[in-house]
Amino acid sequence: MNPSPPSRPRCERCLRPASHCLCAHVRTVANRTHVLLLQHPSEYRHALNTGRLAALGLQRSQVLVGEHFPDLDAIVAEYHSVFLLFPGDGAVAPQPLVDHTDPNMALLIVPDGTWRKARKILYANPILATLPRLSLENGPPSSYRLRQTREPAAVSTIEAVVRTLARLEPDQDFSSVLTPFNVLIEQQIQAMGMDVYGRNYGGLPASEERN
Repeated sequence: MNPSPPSRPRCERCLRPASHCLCAHVRTVANRTHVLLLQHPSEYRHALNTGRLAALGLQRSQVLVGEHFPDLDAIVAEYHSVFLLFPGDGAVAPQPLVDHTDPNMALLIVPDGTWRKARKILYANPILATLPRLSLENGPPSSYRLRQTREPAAVSTIEAVVRTLARLEPDQDFSSVLTPFNVLIEQQIQAMGMDVYGRNYGGLPASEERN
């Protein structure tokens, strides 16, 4: 029986292979709305883990990995305003938040995974169903050129977070949060080669359901 090949060294911060570490491209933005990403376990070490990159680029952010989060009720209770970024009945477009002087003023909760996995997180944590929902309006096409989806307007998790924060905090520039994401996409395309990329993704929708 042949031994398994050794795994490649990995950056423990961005979780990318050390040879393709993205940390040099991360610039932390001082967001005032705290962002809590509830990441499905299958996304944690996924090669295209954009939720992790979103958290690295935001000063006030946290990633919890799992499906059920027993401490979620206590976390929600710490904030004056809590929003769930997920489409559904009653979901509204994000609007600028007026008062950010209190550090515990606002919390944005973002399920991180494909739509199917994100719904599992919602079902496993009933408190999420009690929160007001935010849903993005149609905007520019996603830069996520490595995933296919039936929804042309779908975007990656990092893009969804950046677009939402840009609406909640219009005085802040969040564009730099996307820099490592764009580098990631280019790395993956170079690794597969343009011929393979063209055959598999050329002319197809440019975003994944959520990741």
